[in-house]
Amino acid sequence: METLKTVWDFFQNEILGMTWLNRHIGSFLNSLGIDTSGKIGGSINFFVYDMIKIMVLLGILIFIISYIQSYFPPERTKKILGRFHGITANIISALLGTVTPFCSCSSIPLFIGFTSAGLPLGVTFSFLISSPMVDLGSLVLLMSIFGWKVAVIYVLVGLVIAVAGGMLIEKLHLEDQVEEFIRNGKAIDVPQEELHFRERVKYATEQVWETAKKVFPYVIIGVGIGAVIHNWIPEEFIVNILGDNNPFGVIIATIAGVPMYADIFGTIPIAEALLAKGALLGVVLSFMMAVTTLSLPSMIMLRKAVKPKLLGIFIAICVIGIVIVGYFFNLIHPLII
Repeated sequence: METLKTVWDFFQNEILGMTWLNRHIGSFLNSLGIDTSGKIGGSINFFVYDMIKIMVLLGILIFIISYIQSYFPPERTKKILGRFHGITANIISALLGTVTPFCSCSSIPLFIGFTSAGLPLGVTFSFLISSPMVDLGSLVLLMSIFGWKVAVIYVLVGLVIAVAGGMLIEKLHLEDQVEEFIRNGKAIDVPQEELHFRERVKYATEQVWETAKKVFPYVIIGVGIGAVIHNWIPEEFIVNILGDNNPFGVIIATIAGVPMYADIFGTIPIAEALLAKGALLGVVLSFMMAVTTLSLPSMIMLRKAVKPKLLGIFIAICVIGIVIVGYFFNLIHPLII
């Protein structure tokens, strides 16, 4: 058992966390006369290390997930979802959301296509919630920062929110709250050409470059904010706002995350810095969930597809679910860290 723990710790710290990279960057900066124990040097070290680590992980993860995703084009996904009914359909929809694009804006066109194809509204919303919140990339990245227990529980509770939210929307019978041009749209079944290995690799490689170009600016912003938090904002300030002393920390973090636009890659360095400064785990995860699921640009896009009432219910379900998850993680934090 001790051997397994040693192997896992090595995998988490040296492979996923790339602590070896941090050591080499620190040594290199010190050799240039930059004191990495100071605020400026520490910020440079954090920025360079996190930027390289996230972009490397991003490339590997996008390639793997895009290769898997090549087996689930929209038409095939519609057919898969159409075979199931009730809670089973919501669960399958939420699970399929884990192998789709990384941000909420990317998942909305798929949501529109599924709705136009006549899939139940609750099923399509289970997909819409899970797609940005609990993709496979988030599992691996969270493992690199928080450990496997936190990562697995995060994904499980995210799937629960997606399934429960979709079922609630289904029970409310809100089909009339979808814009008419979508309800009356006709999805055309296009025969799907079966891809071979080389074509799947080409598709995955193209997705790496396309996604990397899209998210790179947000990664820079996220790492920059993380570097400032990590080295310039006093620990007492973070603890007072987002630590044990403030019972409203989860709510504050959720509200703060909603107007932002980023995916899991952009929020990781901010979360890492907040946690290091004493923010509670549930607060940090609530912030990440709010940013990735309820970003303002994605809500503007979704408003074009659904009416205000349904949009408001969707936001309320997500916010309530995220807040509950945040307080849940605050409670179990001592047991899993």
